[in-house]
Amino acid sequence: MALLEGKIVAAAQEEKLRAQIRELSVQPGLAVILAGEDGPSKIYVRRKQEACERVGMHSEMVLLPGDVSETMLLSEVERLNQDPKIHGILVQLPLPPQIDAKRVLEAIAPEKDVDGFHPLNAGYLLTGTPKQVPCTPLGILHLLKHYEIPLAGKQALVIGRSNIVGKPMALLLLQENATVTLAHSRTQNLSELTQKADIIVAAVGQAQLVTGEMVKDGVVVVDVGMNRMDYPRTGRGGPHDDRHPAVQYGQSRTGKPGLRPILSVGKALHRPPPQALPLRTPIQDSLALQGLLKAHLQLHVPFALQFP
Repeated sequence: MALLEGKIVAAAQEEKLRAQIRELSVQPGLAVILAGEDGPSKIYVRRKQEACERVGMHSEMVLLPGDVSETMLLSEVERLNQDPKIHGILVQLPLPPQIDAKRVLEAIAPEKDVDGFHPLNAGYLLTGTPKQVPCTPLGILHLLKHYEIPLAGKQALVIGRSNIVGKPMALLLLQENATVTLAHSRTQNLSELTQKADIIVAAVGQAQLVTGEMVKDGVVVVDVGMNRMDYPRTGRGGPHDDRHPAVQYGQSRTGKPGLRPILSVGKALHRPPPQALPLRTPIQDSLALQGLLKAHLQLHVPFALQFP
């Protein structure tokens, strides 16, 4: 069984973006706002800037101190909303505790909301007319399609109900004609649902929630969760997925053969450095840039290109 490699999908996506950008008369521009000194966030911002350079996009980094006021941050968002050189805006989370993240995300102009978190963009996704879609669930969908995993008519279980992953993932799978069940950390008898599922997306943020006994042969598990747990021997913390380690390639804890490859942050989507909790993966970066290009075209060449 082959590993379903997200970096391959990301590289193909970037090549397509480069070709499309070369045909444009106006260079797409991305602005990323970073408030504070969070280490993983700094890594993400640098990677985003590098990704923009690779595909020929303009990028601006807005670096603000950790004690920035909400008023100052909102003024930066509004400045970027009005900047004609900027077609997409990303606010790096988490924000400092004195900032209302919901208010900041809602202040981004919907047409420049590359992350797809604005309520208007969430509504477009709900009604089946998506414009900007959150990158993690869109990246999972692209990965499944790239490897020709059948979706139509399949039983798909999404574990997790966040606005960033769980809810949009369920909607995207529904649009692909999967039969979708949305579960969460308080769902009773979860194993009854997992044993029936053909596709499982675990994004609940509860370490080792999905064990080998809970899945059937042939299932595809997409593990989005990253959690910190102490290792028993050393007491030191480290990253863990939502799936149990026994849910692996080719076997389960019961020794069942033929389990489909696991698509996890740690395996299929390229694990972040051990000290970093959820960073974007290469495929998520490429999908964020795709969202930027879509925003650019909506502003300058409406309906010129269509994206899945």
